[in-house]
Amino acid sequence: MKPLPVYETFYSWQGEGCHMGKSAFFIRLFGCPIKCPWCDSAGTWHPDFVPETIERISVEALVAQAKEHNPAIVVITGGEPCIHDLTELTHALQEADLTVNLETAGAYPIRGSFDWITLSPKEWKHPLNENLALAHEFKVIVDKPETIEFWETTLGDQLSKRPVWLNPEWSQRADPLILRTINSAVKKGQHDYRAGYQLHKLFAVDEEDSRSKPTTQLRLSPSDT
Repeated sequence: MKPLPVYETFYSWQGEGCHMGKSAFFIRLFGCPIKCPWCDSAGTWHPDFVPETIERISVEALVAQAKEHNPAIVVITGGEPCIHDLTELTHALQEADLTVNLETAGAYPIRGSFDWITLSPKEWKHPLNENLALAHEFKVIVDKPETIEFWETTLGDQLSKRPVWLNPEWSQRADPLILRTINSAVKKGQHDYRAGYQLHKLFAVDEEDSRSKPTTQLRLSPSDT
């Protein structure tokens, strides 16, 4: 089995979405062509933060690491994990009786077998229609007041019948206008909107595992990407 480029692995709990609060083993893969200007995992792609060496870990070793903790879920994230073929990894994790969740922008073909897919659309590279149909939940990062309306127009009925989490972009989590925009959308109820947050950051739970790398948060303009 081909090893994968891994930025970090760590044991924590899921701080976002429908699985919030569940114990989780995270596999954060290296690489992302989307390059969001406010990315909080910039170490997976940005030249100012990329580590000197990228560790490549075998599928067998990743499964062994996850199995050691017996988590409620295994979360494969990035970067953008779907630039990699995840078929062998996901099958091996499921054969080990582990539940496999994916966090993706949905802009690249999803290769692998997943128990749950969280799709977080990004305006810099829109999700594929085939991936929108596979998503169990959406996570919209609200970085400006018009973000929610933009995705309502762009995705239309695709947002229906599934939870749509509205997370404030982390550096704007205390911005009154951003928060009022989220509050208004949830109360209006056009879709199954739910107010979201990165709850794990309040608990600093990721940092309890020494394998977890420090957050690399960007504040770039789109022209810089």
